[in-house]
Amino acid sequence: MTIGMKDNSIKSVSQLQALIKAAEALGVETVERLNGKDEVYAWMNDLLLRLKYRSLRKKDKGIVRKYLRLYSGYTESHIDHLISAYAAEGMIRRKKRTQPVFPTTYAGEDIELLAEVAEAYDHQNGRALKEVCREMFAVHGDERFKRLAKISVSRLYDFKQDPRFKEKTLHYTKTRPAPVAIGERKKPYPQGKPGFLRVDSVHQGDKDKEKGVYHINLVDEVTQWEITVCVEGISEAFLAPALEEALETFPFTILNFHSDNGSEYINKVVAKLLEKLRINQTKSRSRKTNDNALVEGKNGAVIRKHMGYMHIPKRHAVSINKYYRMYRNPFVNFHRFSAFPDEEIDTRGKIIKKYRTYLTPCQKLLSIPLVEACLKAETTCASLETEMQRQSHLAAAREMQKEKSKLFNSFSSQKML
Repeated sequence: MTIGMKDNSIKSVSQLQALIKAAEALGVETVERLNGKDEVYAWMNDLLLRLKYRSLRKKDKGIVRKYLRLYSGYTESHIDHLISAYAAEGMIRRKKRTQPVFPTTYAGEDIELLAEVAEAYDHQNGRALKEVCREMFAVHGDERFKRLAKISVSRLYDFKQDPRFKEKTLHYTKTRPAPVAIGERKKPYPQGKPGFLRVDSVHQGDKDKEKGVYHINLVDEVTQWEITVCVEGISEAFLAPALEEALETFPFTILNFHSDNGSEYINKVVAKLLEKLRINQTKSRSRKTNDNALVEGKNGAVIRKHMGYMHIPKRHAVSINKYYRMYRNPFVNFHRFSAFPDEEIDTRGKIIKKYRTYLTPCQKLLSIPLVEACLKAETTCASLETEMQRQSHLAAAREMQKEKSKLFNSFSSQKML
């Protein structure tokens, strides 16, 4: 119950006694007199000073306490605490905050910048995004990443739940796995040398009995250097020139071409092409599904995440291939971080792979001892370094995403014509 009244005219305890009886006659235990702690404390100080509380008899003090409890809305123990403070200090006042205020490491603009990076990199895993932030500051000198350069992976994932991060990013569903029934008859052993390729195809779906485009993905086992080309179909007429173009794009000499047992790769045309280029060809063994796991993982984590699952008519193969050649392939190899395993042997003698190292394919290639002997004649370590430093990681990601939007918009505009 709230009562609007002024008790400035009260000069004696007997007057308080009359007000208490009036409240009790109303049948309520507590009357809320004022709103706001500062107003209540000011009212209490004025009343206690006016009645000369310290010089009152014990019985009269009890009446004052009861009045304060009734008309302030506070509990009896709270009133006792405030009266004790008045007796000790001469007035009732708010206590100053004594709890420590810890400084924050990251600001709101850091979360928004992290969201921008995650969006540009199609929400790659946190360990890879951490490396992007670190190199944006350490290598490219972008001062905006000064704090994010030292962010931990767990803190990065915490920020992904922040409303500011969610406002800046799109929502992605988890990539659905696409099982591929393969085996392998001979497992290649690169022994740390680049040039051992794993190859697989990704189909962009059918619609109304019309085939979509095919993505041919070639990934080097050691460096994870990845070249993707797009073709209208996987017949020999389309595949042979696309493979020749892709093999020519790699900066190092190709030594081995490994695929599953699909007829698109195990045929005379491809065999003749590889023989001409002096490239060894291996194919899958049965019941060894992990042997080609690298390229299959790239199919899901890179191609499917990038191009989606929707049907894309085969007439767009040329424009997609141009986009791959000019934007996506350079971005993946010079600016997209990948995990590289460190092999350890446990107490049972089993090899355990720990993924602690994150590098771009170009960084991994340049870290190989005596790599100059593996490079093609027209490629040097200096030229690779120059290309890697030509753009910052984030600038390359933005450019790639911009061109990707143009590409997908062209699909819609051509569909309407």
